[in-house]
Amino acid sequence: MGWIIVLEVLALLAVSGLIVREMVSAGAPADGPAHAPPGRDPDEDRSLPLPKLARPRLLVEKSLHRLTVYDGGAAVKSYRCAIGGGRGDKVREGDRCTPEGTFYVCVRNPQSRYVLSLGLSYPNEEDAERGLREGSISQAEHDGIRRAIQKRRQPPWDTALGGEIMIHGCGAGRDWTLGCIALDDEDIRELYPAIPLGTEVEIRP
Repeated sequence: MGWIIVLEVLALLAVSGLIVREMVSAGAPADGPAHAPPGRDPDEDRSLPLPKLARPRLLVEKSLHRLTVYDGGAAVKSYRCAIGGGRGDKVREGDRCTPEGTFYVCVRNPQSRYVLSLGLSYPNEEDAERGLREGSISQAEHDGIRRAIQKRRQPPWDTALGGEIMIHGCGAGRDWTLGCIALDDEDIRELYPAIPLGTEVEIRP
């Protein structure tokens, strides 16, 4: 009876070995799926096409000159980007700084002179509060910005805080914009169709 149990154990071990060998030969690790996990470095995928996005979100890291595309919580691709020639957070019209904070895409311009453009909801409510506190905008201008943001529309772009901050093309080789975020032309052509109105855009220092 004992030798039958031994034979059964040996048979099970042999089958397990075959399964492991098949998984390895197929390129899959023995303890998980063949595809990379959601947290992988998106810089490694720059040469791959942007996949279809169910829940797009954008993160711009100014110090790294990097725009990363997320689908929900998973980073899927990153692009090199240029920013404004000024340094720090945007405070006023003409300071050449790229704003910092959380915004959303409020305008899509397929006829942009910078190839294609995605307009951002700067100034946001925090910018409006600061502008009112510092006296650079009026109460009426502050209220107009707040109403637009609460309705997820384009805020006024003609106050002393500045506006018309875009993600657009025309090159990411150096910091040359007046506060916009610039991508290489082929990158904005890939990104633009995938980003609908209302997409969240976070800009970090």
